Amino acid sequence: MKTAVITGASSGLGREFVRQFYSVFPEIERVWLIARRTDRLQELAEQLEEKGISTLTLPLDLCDTMSFTAYQEHLVEEQPEIALLVNNAGISYVGLLTDMTIKDFDRTMKSNIYSVFNSCNRVVPYMVRAHKGHIINVSSVWGCCGASCEVAYSASKGAVNSFSKALGKELAPSGIAVNAIAFGAVDTTMNGHLSPDERQMLEDEIPAGRMATPQEAAEFICRIAGCGNYLNGQVITFDGAWQ
Repeated sequence: MKTAVITGASSGLGREFVRQFYSVFPEIERVWLIARRTDRLQELAEQLEEKGISTLTLPLDLCDTMSFTAYQEHLVEEQPEIALLVNNAGISYVGLLTDMTIKDFDRTMKSNIYSVFNSCNRVVPYMVRAHKGHIINVSSVWGCCGASCEVAYSASKGAVNSFSKALGKELAPSGIAVNAIAFGAVDTTMNGHLSPDERQMLEDEIPAGRMATPQEAAEFICRIAGCGNYLNGQVITFDGAWQ
């Protein structure tokens, strides 16, 4: 049974991707939905089940040792044929470096890059066994150029970009593609802290004149995930010509 694994599935791009992917990947019969919010995962699972897609909801925090162990146990139990892994889990931190604590920095790095490592570390052996698969790591333009007052976030997404390039080279001989998508501003709850004036200032900076919608951003993930494995080890920007 071909399986897709989606982390950070309960909100933002992950949630929207779950709503769209089955129209692009009809061969996928089972979906693992991973996030920390159990209630929203169940709602998504019910929507997929109505369309005849089997689901497994895993309310896990992939930075947590116990959750990591539970993830591994489910893999060993099901022995799935994983065709697609989308690593979307992550958080942002906005503030001056001098106001940031070690705990803030550590939490951001663990949420944004450790979770990618933990997920790939467990899923890749199943893709290698099948000699195929596609991994999409959701990243940010700030991982390419850095953002003032977002040092930890920029560093973590820069790590995601380098991780994706390196793992793509490592797994290409096994027929597995690994790519990162560096998104610009997307109109999700992650940008919900912006005041109306701050939002307008941001949109004025973007040549396209607006943020991306979650729907079009999720559609782009579908397009990249649907490419053949020759597209590999790339950081692909989707930002309305912003950076």
